[in-house]
Amino acid sequence: MARTPKIVAVSGGLQRPSRTLALVQHLLEGFADAYPADTRLIELGELVPQFGAVLQRAQLPPAVESVLREIESADLLLVASPIYRGTYTGLFKHLFDFVHHEALIDVPVLLAATGGSDRHALAIDHQLRPLFSFFQAHTLPIGVYATDKEFDNYRVASDALQARIDLAVQRAVPVLRQRAQAAAVEIPVLSLA
Repeated sequence: MARTPKIVAVSGGLQRPSRTLALVQHLLEGFADAYPADTRLIELGELVPQFGAVLQRAQLPPAVESVLREIESADLLLVASPIYRGTYTGLFKHLFDFVHHEALIDVPVLLAATGGSDRHALAIDHQLRPLFSFFQAHTLPIGVYATDKEFDNYRVASDALQARIDLAVQRAVPVLRQRAQAAAVEIPVLSLA
């Protein structure tokens, strides 16, 4: 029997309210409607004062270490960042610099981003995807990019954006289901040693 999978969402926005946070919350609602999962929402803006000046994981406070363990034990990661000057925020990258380089191998990652215009839409493929490829994570083929004009008062207000959210969730659920079933069976991993 499949166990309940864990979805960990990281909103890389530094402010509240935030369009990035609104997008992440909307994606999580889509997952809640599509497939039963435990969810954890991590807001980068709340954590920055605790890790912004830290250079080594051993120096992190327990609250940030707990967040890293959540990220490293996710069955599916949902990551989103606002796009500034063509890429994710530096503090978003700084958080993931603390994640163990082997902790996300084969973990499905749904990529999302927000930006002021359509010009930054390729940041998902040219910035976020390479970051998670470094971790050998399984970045899902469909990401979700949203522009400022697709929100009204920090709420999703565009039918086109809603359709992209629905499609991303629809395509991610089978991967999440398969991962949960495989974990329940505890398929042994062959060692090459």
